[in-house]
Amino acid sequence: MAQNVKVILVDDIDGTEAHQTVEFALDGVSYTIDLHDQHATELRETFMHWVDHARRTGGRRQTRRLYSGSTTSRDDLDQIRAWARENGYQVSDRGRIAKCIVDAYDAAHS
Repeated sequence: MAQNVKVILVDDIDGTEAHQTVEFALDGVSYTIDLHDQHATELRETFMHWVDHARRTGGRRQTRRLYSGSTTSRDDLDQIRAWARENGYQVSDRGRIAKCIVDAYDAAHS
């Protein structure tokens, strides 16, 4: 029996397709939220007002990343999508490709 698995991130604010998962913490509680790029930028810009006046207590080195994109090239992603469709997987024309599909592609090509 074949299975088609499709993972779509959904923006937790408005229900549209999300492009990234943002992590943040407040009062000792850590949170994650799935957002499309505009909402992620809005969240980071809102926090920057407060972060600019705060003391750093730990965490990652201080670098500002506005986008958490894939390290896989666009051509490679297109090849993965084409292979996935030929092998019965459902993938969108753009956006994130499920890890299980990328893993299956890697296994088939190693």
